[in-house]
Amino acid sequence: MKLWGGRFENQTEKAAFDFQSSIHVDRRLYREDIVGSVAHAKTLNRCGVLTDEETIEVEKALNEILKDIEDGKLHIGMDHEDIHTFVESTLTERIGDLGKKIHTGRSRNDQVATDFRLYLGREVDNMVDLVKDLEAALLSITEDNLDTILSGYTHMQKAQPLTLGHHMMAYFEMFRRDIERLLDAKKRIMVMPLGSGALAGTTFDLDREYTCQLLGFDDITYNSLDGVSDRDFALELVSDLSIIMMHLSRFCEEIILWATGEFSYVEMDDGYSTGSSIMPQKKNPDMAELIRGKTGRVYGSNITLLTMMKSLPLAYNKDMQEDKEAVFDAIDTVKACVEVFTGMIRTTRFKKDRMYQASEDGYTNATDLADYLVRKGVPFRETHEISGQIVQFAIRQEKKLSELTLEELKDFSDLIEEDIYKEISVETCVSKRNLIGGPAREAVLKSIQRGKEFLRK
Repeated sequence: MKLWGGRFENQTEKAAFDFQSSIHVDRRLYREDIVGSVAHAKTLNRCGVLTDEETIEVEKALNEILKDIEDGKLHIGMDHEDIHTFVESTLTERIGDLGKKIHTGRSRNDQVATDFRLYLGREVDNMVDLVKDLEAALLSITEDNLDTILSGYTHMQKAQPLTLGHHMMAYFEMFRRDIERLLDAKKRIMVMPLGSGALAGTTFDLDREYTCQLLGFDDITYNSLDGVSDRDFALELVSDLSIIMMHLSRFCEEIILWATGEFSYVEMDDGYSTGSSIMPQKKNPDMAELIRGKTGRVYGSNITLLTMMKSLPLAYNKDMQEDKEAVFDAIDTVKACVEVFTGMIRTTRFKKDRMYQASEDGYTNATDLADYLVRKGVPFRETHEISGQIVQFAIRQEKKLSELTLEELKDFSDLIEEDIYKEISVETCVSKRNLIGGPAREAVLKSIQRGKEFLRK
């Protein structure tokens, strides 16, 4: 069955029909298409197109179709052009000519946009739940590692000591913003275009606000041209998903580095690692590598949508049929990556002793040495110079700063006293940074509390 064809004399070539058919992609919108059709039937009843009896019969038949699909009794055939054709033809097969009335006052243009938005609104909720589960895992790791000393890096060079808990909370903040972006995008997703028709609305007096309420949208579109041709909401969502993948990829890159023998900060759980077909000793962080690789796939979906939309005149164009495959693939990819990453990070073993040992190398306490002299009254620019000279001397002596004698230190400044050793210990370097957002135990505990409050919203 086709929903068009009256002006055509010849049949569509099979290759052309298959090429332009979208049911292999949009079949997943079956629930939204049926729910939308039920609401449309009730709206048609309000404006007198369907009688009360007809509306009841249509709704009953549509709900039965939905149940049969979900029970596996009804197969969505690939011989249909799209999911809308399948639902309408199945409805007509079951209730006769009455089923042909369901498309009154609507076009596939506003129908698919409505289905798409309903589906994405639901998927946003699913995505938020998955990211919140990841956030909960990060909070748990943070609570277990409030005092686990770890080197912080800039330019991939050791910079200053902090804690593993503080490091985990940095990613918590990234994913918190991701959740906020998803929820903000949902505001623009949950806007109902039904009633826009093909591009110019309809002559039937549809109560769009009523349909909006039935379908659970937050608002309606206010221009019929824009209603059918807008895909900003899809672009925004896939952009947000791209940022999530960027955050996951950064995290995976660190886990991969930390799992190397050179770092040896973590050991991946066997359940999230693989081996080598030739080298028996290998334990590869394949899940982290795959997530890092799949980031480009989601970026590709983002570029697909931007390129697809960049030259389209108003209103609907067939190019826009390419939107769903890109969006669906991005959603599926991100959901799988977040779920796997959450399990992976939950089961990762952090080697606390190794992290501590490494934090004492690399002169990460040099800034604290400079700060020590600032508290003695020396301007910071001078203390920075003095501290740098001491580091250079320690490097030549192949010693840590804490291994230099008091006499050696005093050669650079008479203001340095015995208390310097406590002041430049990595524990003190961390504990003294007790400002909001800092790595000190008390500051991180406050961050954890704020994080838990956020997840409870």
